[in-house]
Amino acid sequence: MAELKCGVENCTYNEEHYCCKGDIMVGGKHASCTEDTCCESFAQRRESNDAYSSALSHPSKIISIDCEAVKCIYNSNYKCVAEHVDIAGCGAGNSRETECATFTER
Repeated sequence: MAELKCGVENCTYNEEHYCCKGDIMVGGKHASCTEDTCCESFAQRRESNDAYSSALSHPSKIISIDCEAVKCIYNSNYKCVAEHVDIAGCGAGNSRETECATFTER
């Protein structure tokens, strides 16, 4: 589990830069840089939604992160073992416009 800070403010799960989904999946099986990764769990917030759609009632600072980026130093058997993770993607329209800013190639 990692402390997750999310900069993707238009994600339906983002509440005050924390995630309300409960767990996320970072994609990027062949990633060799941050731009090759993404938050597969991203769901764009609809303008008609006043509140976030969440699996949890409150945003969580600590979250379970599954990770496909096997070339990342923080990937251990498809789980992220970093203490802190930043997800970036201001104004993202889909998951491919997000990225794991914490990714560091082995």
